[in-house]
Amino acid sequence: MIHELTDAGKCEDWGKSLSMKWMSEEKPELYYVDGHVQVYLYCVRSTRYHGYLAELGKKFVSRQRLCLAGMTEFWVNSSKGLPFFFITAEVNEKMIEMLENEIVPRLIKMHTVSEEQKRKMSENPDYPLFTLVFDREAYSPALFKKLWKKHHVAVLTYRKGVKDQWEEADFEEVDVDVRLGKTQMKLHEKEVALDDYSMREVRRLTSDGHQTSIVTNNKILTVALIACYMLALCAAHVFGRWVQENFFRYLCQDYAFDKLIQYSKDEIDKSVMVVNREYSNIQYDIKRSREKLYRLKANLYKLQQNALNENEKSESWLKKMVPLVEKAGQIEGELTRLIAKRKDTKYKIPLGDMPEKERYTKIHQESKYLMNIIIMICYRAETSFAEKLAPHFNKAEDEIRALVKAITHLSIDMMPDMDNSILNITLYPLSNHRSQNALASVIDQVNDNQTVYPGTNMVMKFKIATMAIAPSREV
Repeated sequence: MIHELTDAGKCEDWGKSLSMKWMSEEKPELYYVDGHVQVYLYCVRSTRYHGYLAELGKKFVSRQRLCLAGMTEFWVNSSKGLPFFFITAEVNEKMIEMLENEIVPRLIKMHTVSEEQKRKMSENPDYPLFTLVFDREAYSPALFKKLWKKHHVAVLTYRKGVKDQWEEADFEEVDVDVRLGKTQMKLHEKEVALDDYSMREVRRLTSDGHQTSIVTNNKILTVALIACYMLALCAAHVFGRWVQENFFRYLCQDYAFDKLIQYSKDEIDKSVMVVNREYSNIQYDIKRSREKLYRLKANLYKLQQNALNENEKSESWLKKMVPLVEKAGQIEGELTRLIAKRKDTKYKIPLGDMPEKERYTKIHQESKYLMNIIIMICYRAETSFAEKLAPHFNKAEDEIRALVKAITHLSIDMMPDMDNSILNITLYPLSNHRSQNALASVIDQVNDNQTVYPGTNMVMKFKIATMAIAPSREV
């Protein structure tokens, strides 16, 4: 079945048409971007998980804290965590490179600009085409400046390398709207220059004195909105930017997100520039040599200090010093040789210049593209269902998702009424009244829509197999 669907090679076109449909309907002005590494080879006690046919580059996998072979998918989602599209990196491209060369150009082509937004942009030159939200991986003031000047695209991200502390007296309590209610945060804003580029910096002061720094060149967003989009609210589990992290976690747990369905591989264009493995090996040797040299110099310093404290340099002291000095000289000579060799070695080379046995390949993309499209459709449908159940629950995002899964696993009875063209569908009851009441309200909405069963002219009518539904009660 998978082969029949993927042999036509139309999955990417299907994905693009769905993305444009979703974006035209939702008209987002803000996009969350994050990468997810799908591990290809993972060994535990000589047991291989996933595949081993393709030669994939190694990437750091934060959830396993290891560098493992795999491929990186960069996902673009809405502020609610709903996926629009994804782009798979060819080899080891970083997020900065993918944003500039792949993600932003595609968004510019697909982004729907409403008449109201066109009016706002014409009236206010500071109004962005759209705003990108991402983590520190893509932190680059030069990139921020380029995206704004070239495309009028704003960014919102965490600031990297913050060392200074703002005065705690400057922070003020601000009401911040979140998805399941309101919260108060201590916030303060300043204008800062990052590599000679002016940006807004907003910081949040936590109860333990920690200051979380956010930077943006979007001059329209209020301080409260910036905090809402970026700062984590651990108690609510609706994290702003972390909604995308939850999206990945949920897909891995419930949608077999990382499972491979085909083990075939494809060749990569040989003109693609990749990091030279020889350069990486030299860099690693330099790092190891420097570590050895620092340890030797530390031991030498310790011996010299002991001799100064004792005001004497005995024969035993010299016997200890001489081997260390000679060893340090050898390592310094090796370091000089390695640095010269690194200077003569190219950092990046065309893929075709790599030895054939080490040359990168990639997993067959068409089947993975198909599965990701199905996952996006299912996740969006589940989220839409969960939003209809939400009024019956109070700050219980995980509970709503669990209820959706319980409903989809319910047993049913189907009884066609051919005379009246009705398909009666009876759902078996759930375990508690609150869930029953929530499901009953959704059933009423579905029945009102007069939905026709695919491939027939029969209208579906749903009901729950109970004598009566308990009246709704406030939760």
